Amino acid sequence: MVFNSEVSCNGDQVDVAADTTSMQCSSSGMLEDKQLVSKVILEGLEIEEPPVDEMAVAEKTAGIARLMSSYVQHLQHSSAYHLGYPLNLDYDFSSLAPFLNFSLNNAGDPFAKVNSSVNSRQFEVAVLHWFANLWELQRDQFWGYITTGGTEGNLYGLLVGRELFPNGILYASYDSHYSVFKAAKMYRVKCIRIATAVSGEMNYADLKSRLLQNTDCPAIIIANIGTTFKGAVDDIDSIISTLEKCGFHNRHYIHCDGALSGMMMPFMKQAPKVSFQKPIGSISVSGHKFLGCPMPCGVVITRLEHAGVLSTDIEYIASRDSTITGSRNGHAPIFLWYTLSKKGYKGLVKQVEMCLANARYLEVLLKQVGVSSACNTLSNTVVFERPKDERFVCRWQLACEGNLAHVVVMPNVTLPKLAVFVEELAQRRRDWYQDKGLICAPCLALDVGKENCCCNLHGKKLRVPKM
Repeated sequence: MVFNSEVSCNGDQVDVAADTTSMQCSSSGMLEDKQLVSKVILEGLEIEEPPVDEMAVAEKTAGIARLMSSYVQHLQHSSAYHLGYPLNLDYDFSSLAPFLNFSLNNAGDPFAKVNSSVNSRQFEVAVLHWFANLWELQRDQFWGYITTGGTEGNLYGLLVGRELFPNGILYASYDSHYSVFKAAKMYRVKCIRIATAVSGEMNYADLKSRLLQNTDCPAIIIANIGTTFKGAVDDIDSIISTLEKCGFHNRHYIHCDGALSGMMMPFMKQAPKVSFQKPIGSISVSGHKFLGCPMPCGVVITRLEHAGVLSTDIEYIASRDSTITGSRNGHAPIFLWYTLSKKGYKGLVKQVEMCLANARYLEVLLKQVGVSSACNTLSNTVVFERPKDERFVCRWQLACEGNLAHVVVMPNVTLPKLAVFVEELAQRRRDWYQDKGLICAPCLALDVGKENCCCNLHGKKLRVPKM
């Protein structure tokens, strides 16, 4: 049960392979599900009964230690080439290691008393107070809890909206996170998808048209505070104005999905406010993305008056529960509290400014080497033409969609790393598009806009700023 420290995907070191076999890609270059199961789970990781013989026990213990050490090396290597997904890997929680010796379960309502005292509810409430203050909601007017991540936050917010308006229709843009449409299916809510601009922002004219076709039913709206792929921000004021003009006054519920950018926009001087001073119903963010946390987690906040629609008294835990999961990770609140306490408002402002600046740097670097790319004003996500070689995609762990790939510039992504990435991309790209000595890049005007396209037709008009 010893793992080879070499990790591969068509020759590039990107995933763990057991013993003498390495991970293979299909003819299309993509890893297949069956291969992932057979190579990662079944070979070398089968769980077996411990041996009885002392010598065999010692050998197995040593083998497990080698396996764990090998997997640590794999994770270290993978983290060094992690660009496509929003994880802040710039943290050190070694001082919190003693808490891992306790089974912390924050079951039920974080504000209610429970029989079990092995929890971190006081840390959770302190974190929730911080977020309520950030989003301008008084302590006696809000309710919330620490979730497993952005998906649970969306599931909670949309469930509250559905309970308040049982015959409501969900309106979400095509660029919304997939969990939104999962929630619509789970809750059996009619969902209407709204068109988006090239930037990924909601098309408010299309929203108006759809609302006017369904004036008899209340509206449940998803406002994206940073779309998953392009990082576009929906204008809450425009959404509210459209609802009012279409006759939905007091007949709507707005959930703000701020998984990544919801933790960044409050610290941008030029960004519009995301605030409960506006008629919104709930906000959710991820904790493991911009803040950084070793386990997936998040925060959801709603108005106290809305929380009651899901509240149930549970005799078993001698408390009430309004959460989705019931039992909840009690370690996450401590990690989030620790991070917020160490960074503070000024520290977060500094990190946001750095990420935005580095994202602009990446966009310029890409355009300088002839790669079509774009970055929304309020975003640290840079989209660019999708690499033709899946080995390159695997190596840098890029997220891809259609003709595009993206890099999310997080606090741990340095300028030297971005420079290495662009240099390697430029070298590979010469082989992909080589045609009689000229690079023939694809036209991506429909994906990133003419002003950001570097193809032979639009590239001549493209103005690339100097670094």
